[in-house]
Amino acid sequence: MQNNFYFIGNYSNIYKKPSKLSEVTSQIICGEKFKILSKNKNWIKIKLLFDNYVGYIQNKQFIQKINLNYKVSNLKARIFKRPNLGTKNYLTFGSKVLAIDENKNYIKIQKNKWIKKIDIKKINYKEKNFIKIFKKFLQVKYVWGGKSYKGIDCSALLQIFFYYNNLFYPRDTKDQIKYSRGKLKKRTFKKGDIIFWKGHVAICLNSKKLIHAYGPEKKVLIMPIIKTIKRIRETANLEVKKIARINF
Repeated sequence: MQNNFYFIGNYSNIYKKPSKLSEVTSQIICGEKFKILSKNKNWIKIKLLFDNYVGYIQNKQFIQKINLNYKVSNLKARIFKRPNLGTKNYLTFGSKVLAIDENKNYIKIQKNKWIKKIDIKKINYKEKNFIKIFKKFLQVKYVWGGKSYKGIDCSALLQIFFYYNNLFYPRDTKDQIKYSRGKLKKRTFKKGDIIFWKGHVAICLNSKKLIHAYGPEKKVLIMPIIKTIKRIRETANLEVKKIARINF
């Protein structure tokens, strides 16, 4: 069961154990490549090939071969049954698709599934402006294990920039801290600094402000750097563990 597969649903929760009562540890989005490690009735244990993340999914919307050539570049892309006939379903930012047909304004990605060309970029397109990507998620709900327009956590917000640019970066904060080179102490901050706490991460937009998916506020928001560090110290009794940089 070591064959490679591609998820072609909109997105699906990844669970720690093969049960919907289990903890949601992450999500899989359209176009993600994975290996099937084992099968358990209606569940499959998978390993994502981008970041080696392991967990269980129930959704069976996957195929073995697909030549992905576009990716969703807006926060979400509405899915249409046919051009001009929209649905209530969306693909999330970073989703990767294959265009099997197109017209002036839409591409067809699956049977009865079209999305607008304005919502996509070529698969190898690079977006160096990380602030532009992070700000797409402003006001998106904080959800533990989330990495979509419906909800995202702090480590996924950071990882999604690298995933979009086809670069490896770990999923969980504990692994991101180990992977990222950096210092413990720093008196001044600048654009592109990554601030790590135990179990939390934020990214500096400039010398004064940071952006993060912040559990206590239940959303992605911009906050003052120094006040945030003080608040986390006072409310969670956590000190900054490392300060790294976004290297791209």
